[in-house]
Amino acid sequence: MSETAGYLRFFPYEEPYDHQREAMGRIHDALADGSDILFEGATGTGKTLASLAPALEYARETSKTVVITTNVHQQMRQFRRDASAITDEEPIRAVVFRGKASMCHIDVGYEECQALRDTTRDLVETEEELADLERQQRNLLSDSQGGDSGAAEARSAVMDELDAVEDDLAEFEDRATCDHYYRNLTADTDDFFAWLYDDVRTPDEIYERAHGEGFCGYELLKEGIENVDLVVCNYHHLLDPMIRQQFFRWLGRDPEDVIAIFDEAHNVEDAARDHARRTVTENTLESALDELTESDDARSEPAYNVLGTFLEALREAYDEAFSFGEREQVGENWYDLAIANDDRRDDLTLTFLQNYTGPGFSEELDHAVELGRELDQEYEEAYKNGDATVRQECQTLQAAAFVRSWLEEGDEMGTYPVVSTRRDEDTDDVYGRAELYTCIPEQVTRGLFDELHASVLMSATLRPFEVTEDVLGLDDPETMAYGAQFPEERRRTYAVDGPELFASKRDDRHVQETITEVIEDAAHFTPGNTLVFFPSYSEAQRYHERVMVGNRYLDEPGTPANDLREEFAADGDGILFTSLWGTLGEGVSFDGDDARTVVVVGVPYPHLDDRMEAVQEAYDAAFDVGEKEGSGPTVQGEDAGWHYAVEIPTIRKTRQAMGRVVRSPEDFGARILVDGRYTERAEIEMGQYAVRGAFPAEERAEMIDVQPEKLKFGLLNFYQDVDAYDGDPPTP
Repeated sequence: MSETAGYLRFFPYEEPYDHQREAMGRIHDALADGSDILFEGATGTGKTLASLAPALEYARETSKTVVITTNVHQQMRQFRRDASAITDEEPIRAVVFRGKASMCHIDVGYEECQALRDTTRDLVETEEELADLERQQRNLLSDSQGGDSGAAEARSAVMDELDAVEDDLAEFEDRATCDHYYRNLTADTDDFFAWLYDDVRTPDEIYERAHGEGFCGYELLKEGIENVDLVVCNYHHLLDPMIRQQFFRWLGRDPEDVIAIFDEAHNVEDAARDHARRTVTENTLESALDELTESDDARSEPAYNVLGTFLEALREAYDEAFSFGEREQVGENWYDLAIANDDRRDDLTLTFLQNYTGPGFSEELDHAVELGRELDQEYEEAYKNGDATVRQECQTLQAAAFVRSWLEEGDEMGTYPVVSTRRDEDTDDVYGRAELYTCIPEQVTRGLFDELHASVLMSATLRPFEVTEDVLGLDDPETMAYGAQFPEERRRTYAVDGPELFASKRDDRHVQETITEVIEDAAHFTPGNTLVFFPSYSEAQRYHERVMVGNRYLDEPGTPANDLREEFAADGDGILFTSLWGTLGEGVSFDGDDARTVVVVGVPYPHLDDRMEAVQEAYDAAFDVGEKEGSGPTVQGEDAGWHYAVEIPTIRKTRQAMGRVVRSPEDFGARILVDGRYTERAEIEMGQYAVRGAFPAEERAEMIDVQPEKLKFGLLNFYQDVDAYDGDPPTP
């Protein structure tokens, strides 16, 4: 069998596209070299199977495991379907892995679960020891009755051991155990695992099957992923250092024996920051002080001193940071306050240092951490022994570990100290939180990519590759990009040369009238649904109220979008208004008639708060950006932060939104960018404000600049060319 035929056995359909075949060969070669791969492919180009097939073949050849991971629920479901299709053609052992929180049958937290698991395991081991001793004493009894004089003496010793083990077993009557995990350890699970490997099961299916048989599905899943061919999981199993270590242990693989495929890899940057986040709340600090008050250990006094000083400094820091009337604006969501300084430590640290009195905060923090670890162990033992009904977490340990990190790492490059506040719904009081925010994802991801055998990072929007390499800490990866592979005549991209929608212009009446007319024209001349993205939910609501054609749907923050998406997709004459920073902008399919036209209104830059400014400053310091191919004007020095942290992520978001339509060779649709900054004119007249140059060259080549009043004629001609209208076309 040729090398190509080798990995094609994991391709479950008749023939790959030409670009898929090429990509599979390049990925297989890169994996053989141990190289990471950056793989950009337009929506619908088959990136998943182009990555999976060679990865599974190489893993099969070299006794490795493939892990494919995403942060989008819909993609996890698609991966399961792909894996099921593969195993129909070439059997593989594949498991979809989900975290404990959604799979626990008795709804307990992580620490409590761990304690229950350990105690249950101890119980089963004690029962097994008792059963073994009973077998020994029966055999010795038989031997002694048969005339073996030494057997009676040996049996007497075994009976003494039996009495001691029975006493040990009796102690478990007052100790908390898990019945589901007990059955895992004592019942026959062969049928369960035969069912598990017979197809690619969803976590919900695993939960239901296990629950029906009295098992713990999560623990069986952990046991079942050892040495499998493929695991589908969420980002946090790889990006969280503590979870990753356990995850590899469950896999039965060292990191160098794992090939990781990251889907929607343009999201790894933000996800890595989220997983690196370290926080402590005012409530945790207060609980730690209460805990220390109850302790008679000599170390509790210095621990109380240093943690109490930090708590008071936190309160002073946010009180001082509030401007007039700002405290009243704090609601149920965390509200950031600026405490960082350019030329010295942050205000919280300075207040702590000014207020602290004692032999030395480092020494007292050491005492706090040591005492916290011992208290945590005591809580563990109390729960295991049945002296406590819940597994108590040690607040002293959490608080002291964070405060030590804050004081030691708070001024390191790429780490941004933040104080936030929120309002307690029950008491209406405002309380605070300190946070160490990681600005540069490389600090989290470089170690992961160095450990793995290789990784494939795939997305429809990874370019510029050099930016992805820098931000994530990838060294000389293989790169490949495949643009839209479907017939160009079945898609159109228009850049509407209307007003530049800077924030200062959004309330202008003439601007609003122009945008309203453009959206109404787009919807009126679209033979089907129109999907409209805005820079914010507030702008989406504004035009939802202004536009007066079609059946209008409004996506609102904090509400489930799936039901809304289904209702909109079934309409046929709907307009869905949403934020580009919401959940519908990527990872959600609008295939075929679900949406025909997608409109992006404005250049949807994120809210430029203090965190974003800190990220920009960190990138300015970390990266000296020379000229980047396909990324517009040369960016040097201080402009690197804007380019890396703001412009490129925004254009990626825009490109993701544009990819919601035209998702198969038979599909067709229009993409409309409404803002003068997208046009060729802006490249000449607006300099750094122009954004067209940030798109890949082949996408720029397809953009057609039109005046607002001419858009309807362009749409009419395009949809007539693809014979999209059912009956007479609309009249301009």
